[in-house]
Amino acid sequence: MKDWFADGVFRTVLRNAGLLGSGKLVGAALGLIALACAGRGLTPALFGVLMIIHTYATGAGGIVKFQTWQYIVRHATPALHHGDRDRARDVIRFAFGLDLASGITGMVLAMALLPFLAGYFGIGAEYLPWAIAYCLLVPTMTEATASGSLRVLDRFDLIAAQQVVTPFLRGGGAAIAYLADLGLGGFILAWFLADLAGDLVLWGFAVRELRRRDMLDALKPGMFGVARRLPEAWSFVWTTNAAHSVYAAWGPLSNLVVATILGPVAAGLYKIASTLLDSATKPADLLRRGYYPEIMRLDPATTRPWLLGVRAGLLAGGVGLMVVLVVIFGGKPVISFAFGQKYLAAYDLLRLMVFSLAIQMATFPLESLLYMAGRQRAALIAQVAAVLVYFALLATLTHLYGLNGAGIAFLLGTIAVSICMLVPTVIAYRQRSTIVWRPETPKP
Repeated sequence: MKDWFADGVFRTVLRNAGLLGSGKLVGAALGLIALACAGRGLTPALFGVLMIIHTYATGAGGIVKFQTWQYIVRHATPALHHGDRDRARDVIRFAFGLDLASGITGMVLAMALLPFLAGYFGIGAEYLPWAIAYCLLVPTMTEATASGSLRVLDRFDLIAAQQVVTPFLRGGGAAIAYLADLGLGGFILAWFLADLAGDLVLWGFAVRELRRRDMLDALKPGMFGVARRLPEAWSFVWTTNAAHSVYAAWGPLSNLVVATILGPVAAGLYKIASTLLDSATKPADLLRRGYYPEIMRLDPATTRPWLLGVRAGLLAGGVGLMVVLVVIFGGKPVISFAFGQKYLAAYDLLRLMVFSLAIQMATFPLESLLYMAGRQRAALIAQVAAVLVYFALLATLTHLYGLNGAGIAFLLGTIAVSICMLVPTVIAYRQRSTIVWRPETPKP
């Protein structure tokens, strides 16, 4: 371990994770306050409707948006490292154009489909206008260009600061809705305004930093013309979009599947358990966000980025084991105190899902290593295969065993993802000598 921390890159990864963690820790506490206020201020059925409306919009955004931050980090980082600012600008311009196009398309499709899907998800006709209006957030949710630009420019401190905005406003708005007894409409408005403000703040930070680096023209959107100067641009973004659409939709679609099979009350309980579990996995997510930009500055043909991934995975896995114990012994009191006795059934579900924590945290470097190696198609195939297995298990086991079946399916799905990602990562490591590190030569 002493040798690990002697590695400057490893220390940088931990530093960036620490910056992000400071914001996430505060955000998690404020997010729990918001859920607690909603849980106590609404009936279980209405709480479930609130969660379904929110997850429908986030699910729509997750499905249609391109993971342009991956593209920016993968290609703008080495470009800036080698002094090619024009190429870095083109990469960001291309990503921004995709963000705009996919966000508007996703909003229109989500609004158009909702009247036909609302009944299946348990959204009554009286709440349909609220749900349609909530879909206005889909374009602002496609903020990957802003996030990717700040990561490339090493401004993780600004990302950490932004992470507090949405949960702070959501917690405050939920408290007002609870104390003033504003009902479901008040809570929906609190969620909506908080999400909107958080996204706009992130874009504001990105604009400021790009202006400081004399790169503000990078936010002039471009797609087809710019793509001609970027070899394999479309191939990369389509592949990573498909892979991350599958991954991003995992949580929202799981909630919708549970809602369809078991109803809004069960969906609310599932949301509580999955939210607590998601909060517990944040350390791995923070390490991944700090890890990916750093390995893009290293030569993948050497063992250094791969060894860094092993060290980061072992560290995160160890933290995950400790978090599992904390959740097992502390989850029930937290749910009882925050949400009340009527939501204690969520703890039984959480107890089944929590064992996936250590697995998720220990294997977080795999996806980043595959992108570094240019194996994004292998990552896509792995994600799709694992998700198909997961949703088949989710539908079957939820029908047979209710919420407990959903928890078992979540654990088995996590194991499937880890195995499917590990195999191509090992193959890429063995073939690392063939990986080209320097940026591609732009087309004339």
